Amino acid sequence: MEINDGNLTTLAGYLQQTLSSDVDVRKPAEKFLQSVEVNKNYPILLLHLVDKAEAEITIRVAAAIAFKNYIKRNWKVHEDSTDKIHPEDRTTVKNLIVALMLRSPEQIQRQMSDAVSIIGREDFPERWPNLLQEMINHFKSGEFHIINGVLQTAHSLFKRYRYEFKSQDLWTEIKYVLDNFAKPLTELFVATMELANKYSDNPEALKVIFSSLVLIAKIFYSLNYQDLPEFFEDNLDTWMTHFKTLLTVDNKLLKTDEDEEAGLLEQLKSQICENVALYVQKYGEEFTKHVPDFVRAVWHLLTSTGQQVKYDLLVSNAIHFLSAVADRPQNKELFEDPTILSSICENVIVPNMEFRTSDEELFEDNPDEYIRRDIEGSDVDTRRRAACELVKELARFFEAQITQVFSQYITAMLQTYAKDPSSHWKNKDAAIYLVTSMAAKGQTVKHGITQTSELVNISDFFREYISPDLESPNVNEFPVLKADAIKYVMIFRSQLPREVVLACVPRLVMLLTSSSHVVHTYAAHALERIFTLRDRSGKPSITPTDIQGSAEMLLKNLFSVIDMPGSEENEYVMKAIMRTFSLLQEAVVPYLSTLLPKLTTKLLQVSKNPSKPHFNHYLFETLSLSIRIVCKSTTRAVSTFEEALFPVFQEILQQDVQEFIPYVFQILSVLLEFHNTSVPETYMSLFPCLLSPVLWERPGNIHPLVRLIQAYIEKGAQQVVSTNKLSGLLGVFQKLIASKSNDHEGFYIMQSLIQYLNPEALEQYIKQVFILLFQRLQNSKTTKYIKGLLVFFSMFAYKYGGSVLINTVDGIQPKMFGMVLERLYIPEVQKVSGNTERKICAVGIIKILTNTPELLGDYSMFWAPLLQALIGLFELPEDDTIPDDEHFIEIDETPGYQTAYSHLVFAGSREQDPFNGTIPDARVTLAQNLHKLSVSQPGKLTPLISSGLAPDAAAHLYKYLQAANVQLA
Repeated sequence: MEINDGNLTTLAGYLQQTLSSDVDVRKPAEKFLQSVEVNKNYPILLLHLVDKAEAEITIRVAAAIAFKNYIKRNWKVHEDSTDKIHPEDRTTVKNLIVALMLRSPEQIQRQMSDAVSIIGREDFPERWPNLLQEMINHFKSGEFHIINGVLQTAHSLFKRYRYEFKSQDLWTEIKYVLDNFAKPLTELFVATMELANKYSDNPEALKVIFSSLVLIAKIFYSLNYQDLPEFFEDNLDTWMTHFKTLLTVDNKLLKTDEDEEAGLLEQLKSQICENVALYVQKYGEEFTKHVPDFVRAVWHLLTSTGQQVKYDLLVSNAIHFLSAVADRPQNKELFEDPTILSSICENVIVPNMEFRTSDEELFEDNPDEYIRRDIEGSDVDTRRRAACELVKELARFFEAQITQVFSQYITAMLQTYAKDPSSHWKNKDAAIYLVTSMAAKGQTVKHGITQTSELVNISDFFREYISPDLESPNVNEFPVLKADAIKYVMIFRSQLPREVVLACVPRLVMLLTSSSHVVHTYAAHALERIFTLRDRSGKPSITPTDIQGSAEMLLKNLFSVIDMPGSEENEYVMKAIMRTFSLLQEAVVPYLSTLLPKLTTKLLQVSKNPSKPHFNHYLFETLSLSIRIVCKSTTRAVSTFEEALFPVFQEILQQDVQEFIPYVFQILSVLLEFHNTSVPETYMSLFPCLLSPVLWERPGNIHPLVRLIQAYIEKGAQQVVSTNKLSGLLGVFQKLIASKSNDHEGFYIMQSLIQYLNPEALEQYIKQVFILLFQRLQNSKTTKYIKGLLVFFSMFAYKYGGSVLINTVDGIQPKMFGMVLERLYIPEVQKVSGNTERKICAVGIIKILTNTPELLGDYSMFWAPLLQALIGLFELPEDDTIPDDEHFIEIDETPGYQTAYSHLVFAGSREQDPFNGTIPDARVTLAQNLHKLSVSQPGKLTPLISSGLAPDAAAHLYKYLQAANVQLA
């Protein structure tokens, strides 16, 4: 694509169409842009359009967004994919983008800044060494629009230092940044502080200056996160003096009339609290002398800041700072005075645990957000959570004092509530939060609270104050207190007596009928968590018998919730349905005739516009589970499920609902595996479509497709051959085996073909398969690939015989099998992981050692070392070492022979024994086969063993012979 006015006009026209609300206009324009983005100069044209001052701003912004998304999709060249950006375009983009970003309007600048950080993440500093200096040079411009653009980009670029794992590459990059950027940043900070004083009465200037200070404070946090840099340690007084000043700034010109959205002053103070909390937590020794001053400043901040939502993050971060200080033993004396503890309770903790009007509005008007903050522990820190954490930190050193002080407040709040519940229900809400904070000492997502304070009796509190709200017949009265009561049961489920938790189940079932979104969601979540409880021996605490009396009402109420407005796709409820099915197992079968149509109807509804991934996942899990439960005892029931599901699946496949297609493949695998004879025609008609290249281009499809193809091969190997699609299937294998990420999937397909197909069907392809395998080994050897290759060779030897394996390998290159033994089998077989895979390797090696004449002929020098390696496979732990320079890609789930990955837990394929029970103990099989070999060649093996095996390996071998009750001739 040439860079000319004609192409710019065409591009602008298509970008304009992408903004259309008419899908028939928008979609073709999006497809056109996707089709031309591989052309040389495409990103440069976009940048020219962004920079075209005479163009409409909407078009320029659209071009900026298109450019950013193009960079996000294509700049990083993923493994196994081609580079879609021309090398010259990469260089030109990096030469143009910083200057363009800095001269652009703010809404464009932000998009360009994001693009710079995406490119920087890949190329900086090695392939973009001049970026930092170019940015630093603009600090001297004196123009804050430009300076803020640089700071925004630096923040985007350095933010990843906060969460990346420590590595030598990361240290090297951070050192490079610090060497070049720390001093100019500090100088800019000092200069900006001077300007803040100079223009303290100029609102417009202050807005720009404080925007800079916010970004500088954020960058400070990123650069100090991994370790304390020497430069910042040397200049700590400069930074901390100014931070203290900024914490106490109270300029009226910077205050906003907004109640909801934090202004620049709140953002800056909030970030400073985060910065000093970081120093307390990680660099306490260097920061010690500054702690008292900051404690005073933060204390003043907390006692003078209002209840408005705009202050929430500031208050939360300020309390986190106090928690970090309280967590350090060396700061104990700051809190030892009882009056200080009382003051903290009265002025910080209790006010910030109160249920505010804004919380009430969130509870009623945006329940999903309320839930996200309250029980999911979302990133948006709430004042309440921060206050709870402070209680826990103070209780580490002052548990008795805290309990005494807070108990007075709790008693007072509960008494106030008791006098007039309707007016003072918020007092009880705060009391429950305080009790929970004091009682909870250890917590996990799986078990809830795992350790409680001995000074708080959670069972007594449950009986007196929680139970009445759960038992109240009016499920819609005091919904916040109902939610609190449910949450109490949920988080203390491991600590409350089993009979108490069990007695809560019917009450929670009734609360599912509450019209409050939060209440019925919490009830579903609590039930789901209770059903996963285990006792100390690891057995389930709740059994199907325990909930038999409530089962019908439980299922009825759960399914009623997903018919309620606002909860049609409630992920907590769907997860509770899944967990209930899992708990009830066969006891759910009588209800399935009613429930299965509801599930399929819901699936059809959500497939029109998939928007809640977790809900969809649990829906498919529930369907998988239903199939498993019913069909394991009644395999003929599989046709009932097929009749119910196939019309919906057909719709999903025809409409190409990409989010659902991997799920469909997995459930089809489960259904197909329940067929006892051959593959039904309905499945066979789908088989050719499964080999369509477009399906294999989507990474999410690969695991489920491989699983489904394995099911086809297992159930109907001859039918697969008769479709004349075997070469197409081998083409898929070729694509997968070339990929470091997916080579294991290629091995699964090939192993299934070897296991189930007649050798004649594969005969013409086998040599080419081996050539491909050796080419990949030569071009890109990884530990994972070697493990897969050894399992494949071993399965091949078991099915076709060791001689066929040797002849096939030597047919590619004479004496090549010697290299396979010397460089792969003998040194690497110990690395094979997974019980089934290790057994396959053992059986294959036994076949090679004892049923392959060549091993005692041309390759006799490898016989004893291979036997030694086999005994090591039996007796030594798995060797999980990998080369330092290798990017190791491991399989996502516990490896099993049949499947490496199954996204749906309840659709996971069963672990199969490829030997169908004929080899219960490979050690005994080895002994028996060695005995037979020694009988056929008397006197030949004993010298090989005595001279070639290490003494401990020989000792193990003789144990095998004894166990098999045989000896060598």
